[in-house]
Amino acid sequence: MSLLYASRPNTPRSAAGLYNPWLIVAMVALAPFMEVLDTTIANVALTHIAGSLAVSPDESTWVLTSYLVSNSIILPITGWLQDVVGRKRLFLICVALFTASSVFCAVSTSLTMLIVARVLQGLGGGGLQPITQSMYADSFPAEKRAQVFAVFGLVIIVAPATGPILGGWLTDHLSWHWVFLINLPIGLIAFTLIAIFVDEPELLVRERAARLAGGLRFDWLGLLLVAVGFGALQIFLDKFSIDDGFGSFFIRSLFAVWAVSLSTLVVWEWGHPEPVVNVRLFAHRNFAISCLVMFVIGFILLSTTQLLPQLTQTLMGYSSETAGFALALGGLATIGLMPLAGVVTGRIIPARVLLVGGLVETGIALIFQSHLAPNASFYTISIDRVLQVIALPFLFIPISALSYVGLPPARNGDASAIINQVRNIGGSIGISFVTTLLAWRTQFHHARLAESVTPYASLHGQTLSQIGAAVQHQAAFMSYLDLFHILGLMALLVWPVVLLLSTPSSPAAEGVVYEI
Repeated sequence: MSLLYASRPNTPRSAAGLYNPWLIVAMVALAPFMEVLDTTIANVALTHIAGSLAVSPDESTWVLTSYLVSNSIILPITGWLQDVVGRKRLFLICVALFTASSVFCAVSTSLTMLIVARVLQGLGGGGLQPITQSMYADSFPAEKRAQVFAVFGLVIIVAPATGPILGGWLTDHLSWHWVFLINLPIGLIAFTLIAIFVDEPELLVRERAARLAGGLRFDWLGLLLVAVGFGALQIFLDKFSIDDGFGSFFIRSLFAVWAVSLSTLVVWEWGHPEPVVNVRLFAHRNFAISCLVMFVIGFILLSTTQLLPQLTQTLMGYSSETAGFALALGGLATIGLMPLAGVVTGRIIPARVLLVGGLVETGIALIFQSHLAPNASFYTISIDRVLQVIALPFLFIPISALSYVGLPPARNGDASAIINQVRNIGGSIGISFVTTLLAWRTQFHHARLAESVTPYASLHGQTLSQIGAAVQHQAAFMSYLDLFHILGLMALLVWPVVLLLSTPSSPAAEGVVYEI
């Protein structure tokens, strides 16, 4: 009974019903893992997709952009959709749409067909992370949240690192279609388990009925501003470095649309009685600070996850599979430490202390990585990655738990949607930032190194073309080191805001204990 059913009554908003909530945690985690995996698994297959569909490499990048745009639009309004549609019903709709559109992606015969399928996939996938986090927060009392968020942390941290490895293997050994088809069995299993075991609590049913009975005032303008604003932002970030940055009229236009739309959204939603994005949550200090720290975590995690494989493949001669394995040791270390972080957070070590320590350790590790030698071994690179990500469990779990402190339980869904969107935006901005800065710093270092190159250099047995290639290689390598240094400084500079966070008041009084 301890494994299948709860030994004591669950919390009123729990998604577990009569079942042990830890059982539900494992089942629900399948869906967001599948979705987060898909944010990176298609990257390594772009060349094959472009060749198969007879399109240029630049055109094929819309396979990624279309997914991210639709995903970013649905994410912030997921909390509102849960209140209107019902949490379990919306979760099942999202899983079904994501799974079906994945099959649609796999059978696509043209770029247009594939982009339409990716838009639908992004709409279905966008709701999976916040709904999962909302279920976790509602199914456990405050003192248990750190442990349950350890599971969610595994999904968020491990899936993006696994994506390129799995995507590369599937593409090389089968075909790019399997990058999408792999979602079919996972999606079917997740849908079946959720339909059977996940509960829609009576309290949520009554709240939804009361809201609908009072007349639903649909926030059309808010929804439009979300779609236009976040859509423009995602395209802006994705195409910034490709389209000459602010030198492009298209990029400047996207930036203006984003700035006006999001500014208007905040003003409009703050005063709306039923906002699609509950921006009033930012009035809670813990939530606002947590979003800032989560933005930085997303910024650093996603940008470094892109930088390291890119460095090893373009400058050190690694294959895509070997580059993926360079990340694997860090992923294994993270998996091993995640349960420990869930146990010690708040119980043994205060969450704020863990956050400060985690940010400082991450910053020092990145600065240490900025001294990487051009002839560094695979072992050295893997250990550097371990040092860089080893603190992530002690960052992600405390900030996930502290973000809900002081919020009304009925607003957990809204909070989950916003904080997931903030993390995703941080990752997107981080990737755009490092891509653009990498090009700028390469030009800078190339100009400085080229000053010392003279025609007489060929007397040392190298042609000028060989010297030029060596200069370009060295300039690019130095640029990667610059970026690691900058990201390290960012982690070191943000930690003081953590001291402003409040911690939960004595959670032991809730006294609900579950057997794992």
